[in-house]
Amino acid sequence: MSLDVSPKLLAEAERGPVREADFVATVRTSLPYAYDLIADLAHQLRDGTAEFADNHTPPPSEKERGQLLRALASDAIRGSLERHFGVTLAFMNCHRVAVFRPEDRDGATHSRFTSQRSQILNQSPEFRDC
Repeated sequence: MSLDVSPKLLAEAERGPVREADFVATVRTSLPYAYDLIADLAHQLRDGTAEFADNHTPPPSEKERGQLLRALASDAIRGSLERHFGVTLAFMNCHRVAVFRPEDRDGATHSRFTSQRSQILNQSPEFRDC
């Protein structure tokens, strides 16, 4: 399972739509490494002048790597985190997450980061088994 859903939130979802804030709170408690990493990158982007902020540090364990992969593999989780932090997420390899300003999605820098060429150039043996 990707998320530890409370019985209350599950009951709400069974009745109809849930509040995004409640969903994001569940993501935060279920996937703390992924949530905190994206939060830190969003703050770096907001506080800096760079076109994007990204992470180059591998997760401390496979548990954290799994959290990151689950967060970014789910459209619902990824979209909610993007809206919550006001960013566009981009993902490469097993841990290189980047945040861009939403208006820069599909711009030159974002397109370069997410290109097939960039993916190939950012491969190395340590990423093969992640």
